[in-house]
Amino acid sequence: QVQLVESGGGWVQPGGSLRLSCAASGFTFSSNAMAWVRHAAGKGLEWVSHINNGGDHTSYAGSVKGRFTISRDNAKNTLYLQMNELTLDDAATYYCLKSISVASLLYDYWGQGTQVTVSS
Repeated sequence: QVQLVESGGGWVQPGGSLRLSCAASGFTFSSNAMAWVRHAAGKGLEWVSHINNGGDHTSYAGSVKGRFTISRDNAKNTLYLQMNELTLDDAATYYCLKSISVASLLYDYWGQGTQVTVSS
């Protein structure tokens, strides 16, 4: 069965950095696009970033563009999100999502999430 396990969350001060990871199993990782979304307390779900199956096409929400970098290692079945210059608005639970195809923005599985806390 499909499993997506996020890790790397934690506490960081404003301006700091974190790298999230998502270990995937139960499907052919290199055949599916992936994405990150986040959910902050009291706010709706926000799409953060998307990467195609090969890792050569990426897209970002305007709120994170230039600060976050999505990447993947298909040999390790792992998705990453490098987050730099973190702000209070970035505090949220971050989820990785599996796309239904090589590039689609439709997703069919997501993980349990990893919490990112930004505070001074």
